[in-house]
Amino acid sequence: MSEPEIGILMLGMLVILIMLGFPIAFTLIAMGIGFGYFAIGDIIFPLLVQRAYGVMSNDVLIAVPLFLTARTSAMVCWLFVGSWIFSSVFSLLDGHSLIEHWISGLSLTPLQFLLLAQLMIFILGWPLEWTEIIIIFVPIFLPLLHMFGIDPLFFGVLVALNIQTSFLTPPMAMSAFYLKGIAPKGIELNDIFIGIAPFLLMVFLAMFILYMVPGIVFWLPGVLYG
Repeated sequence: MSEPEIGILMLGMLVILIMLGFPIAFTLIAMGIGFGYFAIGDIIFPLLVQRAYGVMSNDVLIAVPLFLTARTSAMVCWLFVGSWIFSSVFSLLDGHSLIEHWISGLSLTPLQFLLLAQLMIFILGWPLEWTEIIIIFVPIFLPLLHMFGIDPLFFGVLVALNIQTSFLTPPMAMSAFYLKGIAPKGIELNDIFIGIAPFLLMVFLAMFILYMVPGIVFWLPGVLYG
């Protein structure tokens, strides 16, 4: 088995473990260290320390405890540590090259690539949280954007809308189950799904408009930053 294939195996195992309910931050770290030791040897341990120190000394992340509890803040920090280690090992194993080779072999147009990427993210949004998708899976698509001449900002806005759409779409619709947990007695899931429908249609409409008129994404940044 080649190193890129091992990288894909690592990614597949990660998805399975997360869906089984293992804590994402420590699953990322454990798999990163395990596969990283195989890929680069003992250097993976200094890399872990370096990444942890980098997160703790990050000016943006230092502000996190001002808004979150200590427990949540620690979890966020370890989530970033784990994601960086996992991404680094995945890159060292050259897993991106196998995905890039597969995508390039499909001879897709830019629109077809966008639809394929958004479909995959949409499906991942059913069993996974948005943090897992943003930190783990979106970076896999980013190196492919230059192949199709797609602006990262445009792609990012589509991903944000897509994840929201996934959270509102049955049969999973995480947002509906969250709401069911705090809803008064007598309100069933079907009632929540019916109430969600107009908002879901608006999100789908917004995504369609963005596909048809991509310039909308760049209007506000152009006004603010020139």
